[in-house]
Amino acid sequence: MDTKKRILLVEDDVALSAVYKSRLELEGFDTREVNNGEDALSSALEYKPDLIVLDAMMPKISGFDVLDILRNTPETGNIKIVMLTALSQPKDKERAENLGVDDYLVKSQVVIGDVVERVKFHLGIG
Repeated sequence: MDTKKRILLVEDDVALSAVYKSRLELEGFDTREVNNGEDALSSALEYKPDLIVLDAMMPKISGFDVLDILRNTPETGNIKIVMLTALSQPKDKERAENLGVDDYLVKSQVVIGDVVERVKFHLGIG
């Protein structure tokens, strides 16, 4: 039986996304990447990830709107969501927290190892 935890990576920077995907897979996660908010919503329902790493600034549907919709959809309401964003303003973090984010990480303040650590923490691993 495959017990790999599933991570949905939502990031419109394809190069960055590829780096995160390979690192998460190296750490033993089953990882899927999508590059916009619309795909994030459909993948959350179909792929049923254990955790979503969500970028805030995206075309079409922003990460904040994705977060809001996921939290208000019964099938996705309990998925762990870690926002990984360039937005470092306290008001942005507060907005994400009000919408029910599990964690809020600012890209310029973390390295990939930190992100992996937070992902594992929220999934109760290690």
